[in-house]
Amino acid sequence: MIPFNRPHVTGDELRFIAHAVERMQLSANGEFTRHCQQFLKEWSGAECVLLTHSCTAALEMAALLAGIGPGDEVIMPSFTFVSTANAVALRGGTPVFVDIRPDTLNLDENLVEAAITARTRAICVVHYGGVAANLEAIGRIASSHGLMLIEDAAQGMFAAYRGKALGSFGAFGAVSFHETKNVISGEGGALFVNDASLVEAAEIAWEKGTDRARFRRGEADRYTWTSLGSSFAPSEVTAAFLWAQLRNGGRTTARRLAQWNRYHAAFEPLEREAAVERPSIPEDCRHNGHLYRLLLPSEAARDAAIAELVRRGVQAIFHYVPLHSSPAGRRFARACGTMRVTEDAARRLVRLPLHATLSESEQACVIEAVLAVCGAGVYS
Repeated sequence: MIPFNRPHVTGDELRFIAHAVERMQLSANGEFTRHCQQFLKEWSGAECVLLTHSCTAALEMAALLAGIGPGDEVIMPSFTFVSTANAVALRGGTPVFVDIRPDTLNLDENLVEAAITARTRAICVVHYGGVAANLEAIGRIASSHGLMLIEDAAQGMFAAYRGKALGSFGAFGAVSFHETKNVISGEGGALFVNDASLVEAAEIAWEKGTDRARFRRGEADRYTWTSLGSSFAPSEVTAAFLWAQLRNGGRTTARRLAQWNRYHAAFEPLEREAAVERPSIPEDCRHNGHLYRLLLPSEAARDAAIAELVRRGVQAIFHYVPLHSSPAGRRFARACGTMRVTEDAARRLVRLPLHATLSESEQACVIEAVLAVCGAGVYS
């Protein structure tokens, strides 16, 4: 079986972890944490970057720092991972789901304004597959209504919009280093703080609600509990692994982009025949080859194609179950308007194996299987 994902290593991970052990610094905020945070700050241009134990934690930090509370609403897509909505619901807020664009599967900027109410506090965009949402239009809407913009850039490491890193446009951006992402640490994430006025509050939240960061810098003679926070930081073992990955992130991304481009070229004939719909990348987006997906003609066709691909030794899988249709989504959130595109995409989407360790021969087998299954109409 050619797996959908296979975690990769660069070769330096164990050496850096051993170094952390030798230094007897295994808890958070050591040498490797600082290396990673500085790298991410320079790459993104953020005012401050704080490593977290997951992207989920970064999103929860963002909701906390945004002051989301009971009665507040945050606009977001339903076609996303549950962590986007959980971050808001955990603060007592209400996720408000808006439909997505059919080309990028990102939040439809033309539908956002209609979802704004007196209770709206923020808009949270999700950059699906490392392809940017329309940040210019959505940023303009957020600014005109006095709303905070938050970026769920979980899939967006080393991707950009108009030459600027994803995660660096909103007040906050969250990225993921889960083992399925381009750059990994098993579990892990980071919060980009792009508003200088929020840096101190972010440091306090990251330090479990204390002003320990000021104490470390010699700005206070002791530290104490000053606000709400939690244990958001990862261990130095995780940071050491991540540092090896970040140093090689450019090469990893280039490899994934090459795989993405091979898929895209190979399936162009299928799209001409209306057997599949390929991804669409807007000109102002520089994506990172995070995933390759196809839309098949129907849900039945998608399910049959997945089953046949598995029979042929290719692990192809679907993606999100829309949050607005989930039990928790109906309980803690609400939808604004129709979710027609979201529901249609969720029914017809299939993702193909794409990862740093996928060999050219393996990818050739995937391509051959997809052409055989979809081109011959095996699923019909």
